[in-house]
Amino acid sequence: MNMPEFLSAMQPELDAADRNLVDGVLARQLRPLAKTITLIESQREDHKQRAQRVLEALLPHTGGAMRVGISGVPGVGKSTFIEALGLYLIEQGLRVAVLAVDPSSSVTGGSILGDKTRMELLSQNPAAFIRPSPSACSLGGVAEKTRESMLVCEAAGFDVIIIETVGVGQSETAVAGMADIFCLLQLPNAGDDLQAIKKGIMEIADLIVINKADIDPSAAMRAKSQIKTALHMLRPASPNWTVPVLTLSALKKGGVAEFWNTVTDYRKALTASGEFDAKRRHQALAWMWELIDSGLRSRFRSHPQVKQELPALARAVEEGSTTPSIAALRLLGHL
Repeated sequence: MNMPEFLSAMQPELDAADRNLVDGVLARQLRPLAKTITLIESQREDHKQRAQRVLEALLPHTGGAMRVGISGVPGVGKSTFIEALGLYLIEQGLRVAVLAVDPSSSVTGGSILGDKTRMELLSQNPAAFIRPSPSACSLGGVAEKTRESMLVCEAAGFDVIIIETVGVGQSETAVAGMADIFCLLQLPNAGDDLQAIKKGIMEIADLIVINKADIDPSAAMRAKSQIKTALHMLRPASPNWTVPVLTLSALKKGGVAEFWNTVTDYRKALTASGEFDAKRRHQALAWMWELIDSGLRSRFRSHPQVKQELPALARAVEEGSTTPSIAALRLLGHL
């Protein structure tokens, strides 16, 4: 069996319900779009299988959007900035989808999902689609199914996909692995030069924005100077792009046009060098390995012998009568 035949065999025929979802998404209807993302986020096994069939059908229609990742600490103004940016892009004739990830409680598992309330004007615009999703305690500031949701939005014809992470720390950088450009929002007076050069989220940013610059313009300019100096001490993520540092006020809509012009310049620079497409191919391959790792963990936990022995071995580790390595090797031996 050659590769086209193999891929064809992996794509079973859609039933009427799934075909309606696919046709609705391709027709740019918001209700089928929302229902498809709900299907993707479901943990039911039958829903997972349906979601894969729908995604396979939509895949040829993906890839046309600019994927913009937005991250920053809580309180930096991500939602305000995204609304200002979204409204600006719609004025330019573009359709905008926002995938906003809301932190889930580690105690109750619940999420507020209040991003539509924060982006009231954008949520009412027919050229926009806002989908808040719970992080479900996933690492990296994004939800587990954000990548699949992004592909569905692309199939629905959105020109720009904005991925808003939860308020993140310096090590939570998963959004950079699914976006074309990773934008980090900073606050004036957020730290000194030493803080700015810490590796992690700063090191992989493609664009740094100092928001709320109108509150203290002198502090914003000082922060801009410190960050630009610090960036010279870090290895650039791309040899074809020097990371810019912008100042703006999302609340007053100041600097939004300059931000988007910079995003456009970034795409042009990386497209000319071939790095833009290469980055997407690398992200797709990394995504495959992440799904393999996730699937292996799921199968391991559902293995009958593992489920039978795990409680006793966990107690033994807690009581100190066996070591974590011995317990792990015994459980892994069942695979």
